Amino acid sequence: MSKNPWFDKWARLAKEKGYPARSVFKLKEIQEKFRIIKPGFKVLDLGASPGSWSQYICEIIGKDGRVVGVDLEPVKFHSKLFTFIQKDVFELAPEDFQSLGIDKFDVIVSDMAPKTTGIEITDHLRSVELVRRALLLAEHFLKQGGSMVAKVFDGPELPKLKKEFEKIFKDVKIFRTQATRKGSKELFLIAQNRK
Repeated sequence: MSKNPWFDKWARLAKEKGYPARSVFKLKEIQEKFRIIKPGFKVLDLGASPGSWSQYICEIIGKDGRVVGVDLEPVKFHSKLFTFIQKDVFELAPEDFQSLGIDKFDVIVSDMAPKTTGIEITDHLRSVELVRRALLLAEHFLKQGGSMVAKVFDGPELPKLKKEFEKIFKDVKIFRTQATRKGSKELFLIAQNRK
């Protein structure tokens, strides 16, 4: 058994099941609790690298669904149902999706995180900035009634951020997954039923 603290049961399980990263179990737990992804859905995966979330989503959506992943880093996952855009989320444009024949998505998921500095407030504010970008993309590209999942680092801006989500979604919850490391500031905003 490895003494490496990063190599925990979730990392081992991810390896056993053929996923590129342990983060898949966070989305799995969210999906089991909130049922946001359904067969045939079109899903936008922001911060997709290394590809665990996209891989898991493809298992749910089936042959009629589509997943579009966006990240600056390449992904380690390939599927007929999956298209990857290697790009900064702040540079995404409507034509990126229109060229794929997609106008709107049923669900947007974001596992984006800033490069951490170790300074809690800085990391929190950078994380909030990424979530706000994901929310702006949702305003443009998420269907009415659609859902969103966004990772955020806990901190003083969180209540304000939740209110911004509540302007757009009927139902917004803050959720911490069991697969999140102890001591981590990581939380997920679960937003359902876009107004």
